[in-house]
Amino acid sequence: MTKKLISSLLTLSLLWAVTSCTAQKQTHQNTVKVLTTTGDRLYDLSTYTTTLQKNNKNNNTPDITLMPNEKYQTIYGFGAAITGATCYNLMQMAPADRKAFLTTTFSETEGFGQNYVRVSIGCSDFSLSEYTLCDTQGIQNFALTNEEKNYLIPILQEILAINPKVQIIGSPWTAPRWMKVNNLTDLQPYNEWTSGQLNPAYYHDYALYFAKWLQAMKDNQINVGAITIQNEPLNRQNSASMYMGWDEQLAFIKNELGKTLRDKGFPNVKIYLFDHNYNYDNIESQKQYPIHIYKDPQASQYVAGTAFHNYGGTTSELSNIHNQYPNKELIFTESSIGKWNDGRNLKRRLTEDMEELGIKTLNNHCKAVIVWNLLLDEHGAPNRDKGCKTCFGAVDIQTSNYKTMQRNSHYYVISHLAAVIKQGATRIGIQNNTNKQILSTAFQNPDNTLALIVVNKNQQPTPLTVKHTNTYFTYQLPPNSVVSFLIPQN
Repeated sequence: MTKKLISSLLTLSLLWAVTSCTAQKQTHQNTVKVLTTTGDRLYDLSTYTTTLQKNNKNNNTPDITLMPNEKYQTIYGFGAAITGATCYNLMQMAPADRKAFLTTTFSETEGFGQNYVRVSIGCSDFSLSEYTLCDTQGIQNFALTNEEKNYLIPILQEILAINPKVQIIGSPWTAPRWMKVNNLTDLQPYNEWTSGQLNPAYYHDYALYFAKWLQAMKDNQINVGAITIQNEPLNRQNSASMYMGWDEQLAFIKNELGKTLRDKGFPNVKIYLFDHNYNYDNIESQKQYPIHIYKDPQASQYVAGTAFHNYGGTTSELSNIHNQYPNKELIFTESSIGKWNDGRNLKRRLTEDMEELGIKTLNNHCKAVIVWNLLLDEHGAPNRDKGCKTCFGAVDIQTSNYKTMQRNSHYYVISHLAAVIKQGATRIGIQNNTNKQILSTAFQNPDNTLALIVVNKNQQPTPLTVKHTNTYFTYQLPPNSVVSFLIPQN
């Protein structure tokens, strides 16, 4: 297993930042900035440059042609989940090491500029304990816990000090147990962390729960821009969890949540539906989950869009939903690596994960991509019973010193995306004339630079020619690689 020290992380990110500044200064010299990673780590977020050339009519057909006049969705950002486990591991680090890692990860000028994170509202299966923010019955008993006060909030404040543009989305794993019932027919109290359903009698209290959490975070100088209503609402097995069918989510939004957020001063906090798998866990009655809610105009007025995970089904469902309601947004909020998918084998995971998370989600209209835990220890911990015991973080840290790290595929994927695709970028058209082993997606940034992500699944070096209007550039793609290009506009 390859180990990476904090100092190495910061050195690489500084090299990227210096190259970025140099590229900006040399825009008139047609310098294309290149970031490269290979599955064998011979290239490890390594920085290079190539040069734009004037297009010659005698050139052969380019492998990729960029088409900025063909425009699609606007991008919010890329990042990982800042879970209780991630925060715990970060807080075990020496302050200087932690700052260096967070700077490498989040800084736009000294790092890779990751800029969208997900947090749990109450516990998740990667928290230090099972809890909600109102475990004593009565919404007046709402209060932040020690996990928020001592771990989550300090880490978020440190991240925001490094990059104030970082956006935050919150998701609950369960409502307080006193709000849960066994089912919506018997309505018997269900004092369990796992499964159960929200008692409609407590819709108003649960809406206040969201508003109180948003206010508590704001009181700590943390502005949350979006929420989902329930993490994995069709998963009854997780720790913690709560089942919430589309009809329940519709009624909760329509009758309470939308109005409560508006009346409590959070009308601009975006509400995303579902937050679960492409295949709706193969539950026939839940197929097309968000579409049922969109069809109700009273509920739909409060809804920004839908969030998806990729533990079942395929990314084609993104375009399926988009084509029916193109004015509603799509974001991707969770994917994990672990023992089941050979998660620490970068030779396998690098190109597979960039294809799935970077190319397919974005080319199917997603505006953000967030992976699961940013940082877990070498045992995939801390974690909870009945939660995932075989998950790995985007980065592993060794408990022997809380300093030695290994970056896994998800860290590379998100860093490659965030480094060149900026907040507010617009996906553009692309003509890919290569074989199926070369995958790509492209964007125009607010400053008019162009971002191109290329995956080379070939096991040999592959020459690449990219054309843009009257210019082109070439680059030799290493085998089994991910390459990000930042291209100046003439």
